[in-house]
Amino acid sequence: MSSKTNNKKIRIAILPHRAFWSSITGRLTILYTLSAFVMLIISTLFLYRVLVSGLETEDNEFIDDKIHVLQDILQKNPYNVEALKEEIKWERASLGSSQYYIRILDEKGHTLIETPGMDNIINASLFPHLTNDRDPPKEIKWRSPQGRAYFLKTAWAETTSFQDEHHPKEMLKSLGFDVNPIQRERRLLQIALDVSDDEALVSDYRRKLLTVLLLGVLFSAAAGVIVAHKGMHPLKEITKAAQRIKATQLHERISPTRWPNELAELATAFDEMLDRLENSFNQLSQFSADLAHELRTPINNLMGEAEVALSRTRTIDEYRHVLESSLEEYGRLSRMIDSLLFLARAESRDTYIKRSIFNAFKEIKVVQEFHESVAEEQGIEVTCQGNALLNADPILFRRAVSNLLSNAIQYTPRGGKVTLSVKQINNGCVEVSVSDTGSGIDPEHLPRIFDRFYRADRARSQHPQGAGLGLAIVKSIMDLHGGTVTIESKPNEGTTVILRFPNSLTHRITQV
Repeated sequence: MSSKTNNKKIRIAILPHRAFWSSITGRLTILYTLSAFVMLIISTLFLYRVLVSGLETEDNEFIDDKIHVLQDILQKNPYNVEALKEEIKWERASLGSSQYYIRILDEKGHTLIETPGMDNIINASLFPHLTNDRDPPKEIKWRSPQGRAYFLKTAWAETTSFQDEHHPKEMLKSLGFDVNPIQRERRLLQIALDVSDDEALVSDYRRKLLTVLLLGVLFSAAAGVIVAHKGMHPLKEITKAAQRIKATQLHERISPTRWPNELAELATAFDEMLDRLENSFNQLSQFSADLAHELRTPINNLMGEAEVALSRTRTIDEYRHVLESSLEEYGRLSRMIDSLLFLARAESRDTYIKRSIFNAFKEIKVVQEFHESVAEEQGIEVTCQGNALLNADPILFRRAVSNLLSNAIQYTPRGGKVTLSVKQINNGCVEVSVSDTGSGIDPEHLPRIFDRFYRADRARSQHPQGAGLGLAIVKSIMDLHGGTVTIESKPNEGTTVILRFPNSLTHRITQV
């Protein structure tokens, strides 16, 4: 028990932490922090490199400048030791606290002059070695045992002197020598610059950059959390609105006007989904109510007749009459159930209709002949006209036209006329229309005329035995074919229903 409790506590403690990093807010925070870290590290490295490179360039230029000065002095006044000492003294004074050392050697490596105390700090052997007079200046960085850093550079300098200092030029000429009055000699320059202050500056700058980097990353992480939370706030409001939605609160909507563009699209799609859900739920509720109402009438009739029949002993003819009456109600229930099953199958996405190309006029002629006896009995004239080839399911086509013709006959008074016509229109579609001169439909009923179990008051009074599923089945058949059905009606003048089938031999839809 203790182990399970501990495991539960550990799991509870870990879940919020994992939930944060697995959330969009956590991921946005991580991405924001990483991007800020990359930008900061690039910026700090760039600034650090600029400082180091600047200091190195400055040191190089300083030493090169001193080398040029010394080379110039040695070129013009090779034996003016005082001028060299004055240059070294002046340079040390101009540098202030910076340590600057100069050593001049002859070609044999003997020290001619150097900054006082230089040999105790930097021995001549520590400087870069030049093998011949063509070698360019060389530099290295050296650290003393005391921990101070020096920038060491070695370069050649040329001097000019008389060929023989003890024999005047006139004497050499009188002796018959071809006198070259000057000869060129080399001097080795060793220059050292104490760069410990530069290193201290760089080290201090590096510490400050690391501090800025650390604080920048922490600030970026905190800012990322705040920005992500603020950015995700609209989504949380959408979530709360979604949580408030129940079967009894489908009227809830999310106004997309105040959201960012991305969330506005989500809010709009969510509201549209709610519209569809509310409409479907209302239709389902209405369907359930209508179905209960339609089933209640025949069942009550059956129960009433059975109760009356059982209330006392009856003759065989009386029982036969009860059974015949019940059979009519059973037939009505059977037709209603068959229609509901058809509508259910028509809405399924797992079936396919069987299309074929046929003559639409011949099919409507077959439907007309099937209803001809009923039409003649009621004194209604039914005619067919037109001609067109149609790519559709012939069985479903006949059922749709049959339902329309049956309705037209029912609501057309004696002496009226019903016209079935078929034609091919300009865009290749095929139109089938059923027109009658019946009682018509009031305008307020037209928008719902294809709803299941929906019947106008006039229809209920004229034909109470109807279930209100005929036009719903027509609408489902047209949806299966990818077509449309429209209705035009004027009270006491008549009604026209138009079926428009698309002209496509490869159109694939569901089969019932």
